[in-house]
Amino acid sequence: MDDKDSPRVGAAVKKRRRALKLTLAVVASRSGLSVPFLSQVENERARPSERSLELVAGALETSAAELLAAAEAARTVDVVRAEEHPHAMPEGVRSLVRGRHQLHALEFTGERDAGREFQHRNDELLFVADGAAEVEAEGRAYRLERGDTLYLSGGVRHRWRATEPGTRLLVVAVAEHIEADDT
Repeated sequence: MDDKDSPRVGAAVKKRRRALKLTLAVVASRSGLSVPFLSQVENERARPSERSLELVAGALETSAAELLAAAEAARTVDVVRAEEHPHAMPEGVRSLVRGRHQLHALEFTGERDAGREFQHRNDELLFVADGAAEVEAEGRAYRLERGDTLYLSGGVRHRWRATEPGTRLLVVAVAEHIEADDT
C-alpha cells in the first residue's frame, strides 16, 4: 500500500486515545512507535502502514478494522443550503455546520446585543460578509467593514455589534468540546 492509498485515521486514533485517557508517550511505549510519528498520524501529517496501524490499534485496545471504520464514519461532506436551518437558533442566527464537529460556524444577520460579552475556550474568526461591525476585544475597539476578518485566540473577552443595517457577520471557531492543544 503506498502512502496516498494508506488510511487517514488520525482523528479516530486521537479520539480513542483520549477516550482511554492515554498520553502519546503511553501509546508509543505500548506500540513501539515514536511519539513524533504518532503525533503526525493524529494530526493527519503521516499515514500509518498496515503494520503500524495494527500496532497502534493494539496499544489502544482495539483493532485496525475498528479504527478504520471510525475514521470512515468521521469523514463527512455536508452542504447546508442558504434556506436551511439545521439547528433551532434565535432569529438572525444561522448555523453553517450541521452536527457536532471540530469546527463551529454561525452567521449573524442584523442587530446584536452589544452589551453581551463573550469568552470562548478556543480560537475564533469573525468575518464581515456584508455591512460593518465594531468589536471590542481586550479593551480595544476594532471597526470591521465588508471583507474584513478579526482573529481572536481562545480566552479573549470580546463583544461586538453591527454598525450598519443588514450586516452579516460569520463566526467560525474551534468547537468548545474540542481540547485545542498540540498533544
